[in-house]
Amino acid sequence: MVKETEKTKSRIFTKLRTDLKTFITLVSAIGISLLAGGVGSAFTVKNIPTWYAGLNKPFFSPPNWLFAPVWTTLYIMMGISLYLIVKKQKPLFSKPVKIFLLHLVVNSLWSIVFFGMKSPGLAYIVIVILWYMIFRLIGIFSKIDKRASYLLIPYFAWVSFASFLNLSVWYLNK
Repeated sequence: MVKETEKTKSRIFTKLRTDLKTFITLVSAIGISLLAGGVGSAFTVKNIPTWYAGLNKPFFSPPNWLFAPVWTTLYIMMGISLYLIVKKQKPLFSKPVKIFLLHLVVNSLWSIVFFGMKSPGLAYIVIVILWYMIFRLIGIFSKIDKRASYLLIPYFAWVSFASFLNLSVWYLNK
C-alpha cells in the first residue's frame, strides 16, 4: 500500500513537471513571437498618426484600428506553431527553429524599414523576402507537424495582402 502511494505520488509529480514544462514552452514560444511584434510596433505606433496618415493609400487599405488585432492574433498563431515544432525537434535550436527565428527578425525589419525609415520601396523588398520565408516555413513545418504549418497559412495570406498594400502605397507616393 505504501509503495503504491509512493508510485502514485511520483506519477502525479512527473505529470505536473511535464505539464509545467509544456506550459512554459508554449508561453515562451508565443512570447518570442509577440516580442517580434513589439519590436516592430515600436517603430510603427508613433508614425501611424503622423507620417502614415499623410500617405496616399489605395481604396482597399484597411482602417488603422484593424492592424493591431490582426497582427496580435497572427503572432499568437505563429507562437503556437513554433511551440508545436519545438515540441517535436531536438535539439531546441534545430534548423527549422533557427529559420523561424530568422524570419521573425525579417518580420520586425519590415516595420523598421517601412515606418521607422519611412521607405515603402525598400520595405517592399523586405516584405517579399518575408513572404518567401513564410512560404518556405509552411513547407518545412508541414514535414514536422501539419498543424504547425496550417497555423501559418492565415499569416501567409495576410502578408500576401500586406505585400500588395505595401506596393500600392509605394506606387501612390513615389
